[in-house]
Amino acid sequence: MPDSSQSPSSASAASPPAPRSTRRGALVTSTLSALAAASGFPRTQLHAAPSASASRRLRMGIVGGRFGASFQWHEHPHCQVTGVTDLRPDRRKRLSRVYRCSRTYDSMETMLKEADDVDAVGIFTEAPNHVKHSIAALESGRHVICAVPAAMTLEECQQLIDTVRRTGLTFMMAETSYWQQTTMSARRFFQAGEFGTLFGAYSMYRHPGLETLWFENGRPTWRHGFPPMHYPTHCTAHLTGVTGERLTEVTCHGWGDDAAALRGNAWNNPFWNETAQFRTDRGHSFRVEVWWAGAIRGCERAEWYGDRMSFLSRTPYGTGPVLVRGSEGTELDSGGFTRAAPRAEPYDQPHWWQTDLLPEPLRHNSGHEGSHCFITHEFVDAVLTQRRPAVDVYEAVAFTAPGIVAHQSALRDGERLTVPDFGRASET
Repeated sequence: MPDSSQSPSSASAASPPAPRSTRRGALVTSTLSALAAASGFPRTQLHAAPSASASRRLRMGIVGGRFGASFQWHEHPHCQVTGVTDLRPDRRKRLSRVYRCSRTYDSMETMLKEADDVDAVGIFTEAPNHVKHSIAALESGRHVICAVPAAMTLEECQQLIDTVRRTGLTFMMAETSYWQQTTMSARRFFQAGEFGTLFGAYSMYRHPGLETLWFENGRPTWRHGFPPMHYPTHCTAHLTGVTGERLTEVTCHGWGDDAAALRGNAWNNPFWNETAQFRTDRGHSFRVEVWWAGAIRGCERAEWYGDRMSFLSRTPYGTGPVLVRGSEGTELDSGGFTRAAPRAEPYDQPHWWQTDLLPEPLRHNSGHEGSHCFITHEFVDAVLTQRRPAVDVYEAVAFTAPGIVAHQSALRDGERLTVPDFGRASET
C-alpha cells in the first residue's frame, strides 16, 4: 500500500496554470510491435519499439518517496525523471538516489508551480489524498499515473472522471494485479476463448500484519482502521481487468473482534476482514476477500472458472498454477455416484516480463509479481503514443467503486446494494 507524508494540495487550487494541451501533441509517437496478433494480448500491452525519431523522452515528476521509489522510470528508454518531491527529507533523498534526479522540491505544490520540465506526474501519496493530488496535477497540465485506490467515495470517482475529460490528459491507475503474470495469462486465455464461458471468479487479497503500519511515532497514520473493501483493486482487477465486465450488485459481510487496535479509527470501521459476493453485468458471480487478520498466509491471487477450462493461480501453501480442462471422463464421488472428471494439469507460468512485450531495459523481474516494469512501460507508452492506457480513469473507477459500495453493504449487515456504472472510454 503506497504511502507518503505529502500534504493535500492547496497552493495551486486557487489559480491553477492553464492546462498544457500543446505538450501532448509535441510528444513523439512510437512504433507498436506486431506481437499482438501472435500473442493474443491487447494493443494496450504492447511496447514502444525504439525509434530513431523518438528523441524526446517523457519527463516525469514523482510525488511520494515510499511506494513511488519502486518503479523503473529511469530505466525506460523514452523516459526521464526530472523532479521528485516528498514532505519528508529522507524520502526525497531516496527518490533522488533511485531515479538519479538531482532536482528535488519541498512539496508537490512547489513542483507543479515551478517545474517547467515535467510532462507527467506519478502520484504515490497516501490513499485519502489521491483524488486531490491527481486533480491538482491534471489541472496544472500534466498527465497522471496514480497509486491505488483511485478514490475514497463515489463522488470522488465522478470528480476524477470529470477532470480527466475536461483536461483531455492521460490518467492511469498503477494497479499491480492487472499486470501480475498469472493475470496476464488469464487475460490471454479469455481473449482466445479458452475458458468457454467464464461464469465465475474468486479473488483474495490477504495481508495480515498491516496494523504494524497503523501508527508512527505514537500517532495514527491514514491506514489506522482503513476499511478493507476501500482497498479492493488488487482483487477487482482479477475479473474486470481480464474480461472487462462491470460489477453491478454486491452483498458483503465483515468480521471484527472489537480489538483495541481497531477502536477510535477515523473511518469508524469495525472490521479486520471483509468478504463480498458480486454480480456482474453479464450475470456472472465474483467472490472477493480482503482479509487483514487471522491465521492466514498473505497472497494476491485469483481463480477463474469457465465451462470449458478453469485456471487457478498459485497458492501461498505451495501449490503452483493449475489448469482444469473439461473431459469426457467420469469418476465416482464419495457417495458412489458418477460425476464428470475434468483433468487438472500444472501450468508452466510464462515470465511475460522476459518477452518483447517490454523494451529490453525493462525485461527483468520487478515488484508485485513482475508488474512494476509493465506499469512503468504502459504509462510511458500510452502518453507518448497518445492512446488510452489499459487502466484508464474509467477502468480505475470500475476497479475502485465496487469496494466502496461493498463496505457500505458490510456496515448494513450484508444488504444487497447496487454498484453505479461510471461508463467506459468507448462511450465518450
